Amino acid sequence: MSDQTYDEGRAKNLQALLLALADRIRELNDAGTLLQHAPELTRLIGEVRSELFHYEVRATYDTPEVAENRRIVSEATQKEETEWQPNEWKPEEEDDPEW
Repeated sequence: MSDQTYDEGRAKNLQALLLALADRIRELNDAGTLLQHAPELTRLIGEVRSELFHYEVRATYDTPEVAENRRIVSEATQKEETEWQPNEWKPEEEDDPEW
C-alpha cells in the first residue's frame, strides 16, 4: 500500500524541493546568470515535476474500500434513472395526436 499513498515525510520532501527550486531561481536571477544555468534548472524542474506528479496521483488515490464506499454513497444520493415516469396519455385518446 505504501506505493499508493503519499506519507507526510514524502510531502515534506516535496515542499523542500519546491522551495529549493525557488531559492535557486532567485539566487541565479540575483547574480544575473539565470539563463546561463538552463540545463541545471531543467534538471531541477524535472525532479520537482516528477515528484509533483507522484504527489498528485498518490494524494488522490482511493483505497478499494474507500472507492466502494464512495460508490455506494453516490448511488444512494442520485435519483434513480430507471424510475418509472408517468405520462399524460389516456386510453380514450387517439393513437396519433395532432401536432
